[in-house]
Amino acid sequence: MHLLVGYPPKVSISRLVNSLKGVSARRLRYEFTGRVNRSIMHGHFWSPSYFAASCGGAPLSIIGQYLEQRQRPAQR
Repeated sequence: MHLLVGYPPKVSISRLVNSLKGVSARRLRYEFTGRVNRSIMHGHFWSPSYFAASCGGAPLSIIGQYLEQRQRPAQR
């Protein structure tokens, strides 16, 4: 999953990622109740790891275009 996120510089990246994972997991479990198998990840929705990178001042339009062109995984 790729996300392009703008956030205040006072917020640590680890806190931001933790918040995004927590909120999205709760929302997905609520929205797809009965279809999310909690035993797959031992009760966790997301892996504890993440990768973050900065875009070094590149225009957001270019970064957004790059993310839009990324190949999506095949549906099973």
